[in-house]
This record gives sequence, structure tokens and C-alpha cells, in this order.
Amino acid sequence: MLEAGADPVAVRGEVQRGLQLTQSTLDEARRSVMDLRAAPLAGRNLVEALLLLAQEHQQQSQAPRVTFNVVGGNRPLPVRLEMGLYRIAQEVMNNTAQHAGATQIDIELTIVPEQVRLIIEDDGRGFEPTDVPTGHFGLIGLNERVKLLGGRLTLESAPGAGVRVEVTVSLQNQEQDG
Repeated sequence: MLEAGADPVAVRGEVQRGLQLTQSTLDEARRSVMDLRAAPLAGRNLVEALLLLAQEHQQQSQAPRVTFNVVGGNRPLPVRLEMGLYRIAQEVMNNTAQHAGATQIDIELTIVPEQVRLIIEDDGRGFEPTDVPTGHFGLIGLNERVKLLGGRLTLESAPGAGVRVEVTVSLQNQEQDG
């Protein structure tokens, strides 16, 4: 278009539309991949899968004690949302096992009509969230998963103070698919 002498403003508009279409296509591809990875739920709902995850982590040698509290767990959620929240919990639990040196992990899942909230908190060594070493991609992955779900991630930590991860996802625009 530029070689043909088109108006630069028109060219910029076309480029912007192309970028928006590309981002939309990428988001859809990511959602599809997440939907294909539903095997860990294996016929379980989110509450059952998280309970099993907590039990599996607690059975590892020198594993921290894990508590799991659920409020409103009878409400059905879209499979995509359950899968995403399960993968987030799995990532946080793996990071805790590898890096935290925690003696206690508390998992809380709250499902109310307007939102679902997952909180995972440990009493481990903590870290400075703004000073993550190069080559550690756990937080990037968590942020991406939460973004794909249309949610919000809050991470609180400091050296010696443990870690608290809170994921909140609105249920208003979630489609029921399962």
C-alpha cells in the first residue's frame, strides 16, 4: 500500500486490524490447546481434581502439610475454566515443592454466582516478586493462563514471608461447555 502511494493513516489502520486479527487468532488457538489438555481432570470436577492434587503432593517425601477448603463447590463450571484453574494450581504447587521449603500449604476454592477465586498460600521462604531470576518462567506461565481465562492474578510474597497466589475469574462471560 505504501509503495502504491496510499495514505499512511490508512496503512496504519490496516496494520492495526491485522494485528488485532492475529492476536484474536492466537488467543483462540491457546484456548483450544487448553481444552485439549483436559486429561488431568479425567472425569472429575475441579473440586475432586484439586483434592487429589493436594493428596498427591502431601504424599511426597518431606512434603508440606496441605489443607484444602471449598466454598460453593457444587456449582458446575465450564470445562475450560476448570482445566485452567487446575493447571494454575498444579503450577503453584510444583513451584512450592521445588522452591519454597514450606511446611504448610493452604488451598482455598470459592465459587459464588459472580466469580470463582482460587487462593494458594504457603509458609515457605518467599521471594521478591520483582527480582525473579532469568530462566524461571513459572510466573510468566501463570500470568498467561490467568489472562486466557479472563481473570486477575495477585501474587504477594517477600523473602521469609511465604507466598500467596490469588486468582479471581468472573463467571459472567464464561460459557457453560461441560
